[in-house]
Amino acid sequence: MNADETALVVLVPEAEFLVKPFRDRFDPSAALGVPAHITLLYPFKPPDEIDEVLLAQLRDGFARFAPIAFALQSIRRFPGVLYLAPDPVEPFRALIRAITAWYPVTPPYGGKWPDIIPHLSVASVGDEQELARIADEFTRAGRDALPIKATANEVCLLEKRIGSWKLRTSLELRGA
Repeated sequence: MNADETALVVLVPEAEFLVKPFRDRFDPSAALGVPAHITLLYPFKPPDEIDEVLLAQLRDGFARFAPIAFALQSIRRFPGVLYLAPDPVEPFRALIRAITAWYPVTPPYGGKWPDIIPHLSVASVGDEQELARIADEFTRAGRDALPIKATANEVCLLEKRIGSWKLRTSLELRGA
C-alpha cells in the first residue's frame, strides 16, 4: 500500500551539488521528491491528522531552538546505507529528543532503532559490495567538495500523498 505519511526533516540544499547525482541513482526517496535532508522524525503523523493546532504546537516548540551551524565532512555507513554525518551532531539529537518527548506515540523510524544517528543519506542499497563501490566513488567525488558548511534555520514538514513527497510547511528555529 502506498500510504500517505509525513516527516520532519532539516533540508540541506548546500549538499545537493555533491549528493544529488548519487541520491538520484541510489536513494529511492530522491525519486519520490525528497531533497537532501537530515531526518528528525519519520514517520510522523498521517497528513490528515495535522491541523492548525498541531502546526502551532510545532512552531512554538521549534521556535525555542537556535539555528544550527554545522558541517558535513565524515562519510560513514550503516548496513545498506552510505551517509554524511553532521558535525556537531548534538543539536540534531536535541531536536529529535524534543520531538520524541512531544509526540511519544510516533517514535523515530517506528521505534526500530533505540539510538537515532542524525545523517544525510547518500545511497541506500541492499548489496554491501555495491555500497562499498558507491562509497569509493562518493569519496572521490567529495575529495575537493567536503566539508560542506550549512546552517539549519528551519525544520520542514514533508508530506507524501499519492506516492510523492512535497513540502507542507517550514517551522523556524529562532531560539538564542
